[in-house]
Amino acid sequence: MNKLTSVFNSRRYWAALTLLGIAALAVALYYQYGVGDEPCQVCIHARLWVVALILIGAVMCWLPLTRGTRLVGNLLVVVSGAGLGERAWYLYQLENGIGNGSCQFELGMPDWFAVDRWFPSLFEVRNLCSFTPEMLLGLSMAESLMLFAFGLCCIAMTALFMTQQSQD
Repeated sequence: MNKLTSVFNSRRYWAALTLLGIAALAVALYYQYGVGDEPCQVCIHARLWVVALILIGAVMCWLPLTRGTRLVGNLLVVVSGAGLGERAWYLYQLENGIGNGSCQFELGMPDWFAVDRWFPSLFEVRNLCSFTPEMLLGLSMAESLMLFAFGLCCIAMTALFMTQQSQD
């Protein structure tokens, strides 16, 4: 248990979260540019939550790792995981005809956060929501994102609990 606590209290944990986010973004870009599966509005929203994870991890690698910064960092990871999970669930509902959701051909962000115009290769909506591609183990991308988000929240909640129990 002490070894796990020391990992959660270290920069290695934050670097690992950053790399995990980069890997998730790389998978999304592979499906867009390698496979040709263009992203929809909800997919881009999910990418934004993954970029938030990357930024949180990167900033935490540079900040002093006090109990307070670890608390805030892990809470932000939980928020980004929950946001990603909500978008993945929404996408799952759309592709399975559950609920009353809809999808637009624009990102829907305010002008002051026009990431689709600033970085179109990453954040431009290029498709309407429909079926997501099949990934590992026969799971759809929406199902895979739900599992990823759930795992991310579990890791961050464990880190929250363990690092708040430990002494600085």
